[in-house]
Amino acid sequence: MSSATGEPASVQKGDRVVTTGCHPLEVEAGEQNGGEAGTRYDHSDMNRMGKAQEFKRNLRPLAALSFASVLQATWEFILISNYEGLEDGGMAGLVWTYVWTFVGFGFIIVSLSEMASMAPTSGGQYHWVSEFASPRYQKFLSYITGWMSVLAWQAGAASGSFLTGTIIQGLISVRNPDYDPKRWQGTLFVFAMILIIYFFNVYAASWMPRIQNALLALHTICWVVVIVVLWAMAPRQSAKAVFTEFSLYGGWDNVGVALMIGQISAIYGSLSSDATAHMSEEVRDAGRYVPMAICGGYFSNGILALVLIITLMFAMPSVKDALDDPTGFPFIYVFKQAVSTAGVNGLTAIILIPVIFSNILFNASTARQTYAFARDRGLPFSNWISKVNPHYKLPVNAIALSCIISGLLSLINIGSDTAFNAIISLNVAALMWTYAISISCVMYRKISCPETLPPRRWSLGEHGIWINAVALIYVIFALFWSFWPTEIPVTLNNFNWSVVLFVGVFIISLAMYIVQGRRVYKGPVVDVKSI
Repeated sequence: MSSATGEPASVQKGDRVVTTGCHPLEVEAGEQNGGEAGTRYDHSDMNRMGKAQEFKRNLRPLAALSFASVLQATWEFILISNYEGLEDGGMAGLVWTYVWTFVGFGFIIVSLSEMASMAPTSGGQYHWVSEFASPRYQKFLSYITGWMSVLAWQAGAASGSFLTGTIIQGLISVRNPDYDPKRWQGTLFVFAMILIIYFFNVYAASWMPRIQNALLALHTICWVVVIVVLWAMAPRQSAKAVFTEFSLYGGWDNVGVALMIGQISAIYGSLSSDATAHMSEEVRDAGRYVPMAICGGYFSNGILALVLIITLMFAMPSVKDALDDPTGFPFIYVFKQAVSTAGVNGLTAIILIPVIFSNILFNASTARQTYAFARDRGLPFSNWISKVNPHYKLPVNAIALSCIISGLLSLINIGSDTAFNAIISLNVAALMWTYAISISCVMYRKISCPETLPPRRWSLGEHGIWINAVALIYVIFALFWSFWPTEIPVTLNNFNWSVVLFVGVFIISLAMYIVQGRRVYKGPVVDVKSI
């Protein structure tokens, strides 16, 4: 917020005055009454941000790390969603695009982790933008970023359930080659997944922190089983083929362009690494352990995924045959070359179990992000969405809304799988936008008035600014290529509709800002205190 001259504005809030600019905030200090609020650092962080502690802080450090690792499920998702990478790049293309994506995303992750330590809130990016942006633009940028983040996470939640349903259809095809999968059947599988998600996130939510570590062990054990089976029983490609042979099945006649487009598989598998930030208000000592969980989950998952990709490529006799497999999943083709039909079902079930739990946790993080934005009056029906159930101490309405949105999006698949895939592809572009804006804003604050940054217990130190700069360059690079079509010639069926949807969502966000946001949305910065 700012005056017409761009000077920091003051917001009257009861008996305190909050100044929102490049000057230290002057308000009275005070401690929030905590109950189950966690450590004194959690009390201090929530008090500084002007937020009430409404959730139980029942995620301990190891459980937070487990949450991050299981939700991201990088090796599982890179295994089941590598079609584009194989189509535009082949074996060597998938390997090397993942390597540079892993490095590039690493800079993003550590940048987001530092911000999560400064402001450990369920809001995540839109809150950080509100705190760190220029006073002239913070309200507008925060609102747009909040809408982009909500829609990205909702699209991502729908994509996880959809992938689960289509994998089950693929398994049916393996057992019964005459089976003709129908889109409406896939939608029914999505509905079943949504019911499971709702049950676990509401009625079984108290169990989840207790079983997080078991889920992390399951996530790792399943990886070991898949790796061992493929190395022991699958046919073997040469190292030269795996690391140096590129394939162009998408119609592009330039290897460089094909690799830029094919990297979308690696990007999709690396997304949502910041999910634990949206659980910050349920993590004990969040300012310290949320950044550690984000980084630990990302880098450990990334190493597992790299080993998995190399193993899968060594076990793939033919990229063309893998792409043409009737199930639509190249990994099922690889499994069929190594084991019997029963073995394919068993190995795929081993993958499905952690993926299902990843979907459950993804919905939990999505609901918290949606709840937080509604709490700051960024969404229609904010009072209902942001209501916390007093019995469960959970945002049950936000959880239900996220499940309903996933169900409604899955209905689109009945009419057109192209339209549905276009909607879920919005996940990549919209999240990249939120990363770019939040990193840009913290860079602005570090350069213009670093003394106003909040204290953090997990810091990048003197290297922070250039790490942020590299992260921003990579985000822009990845965002640009995420809009390109994976095949040419371009038709209505293979056109990359994410660019249209991204622009459409941006226009909707602008319209909502004009109609509602500029009147009722102030941004979380107005509640921020100095301690």
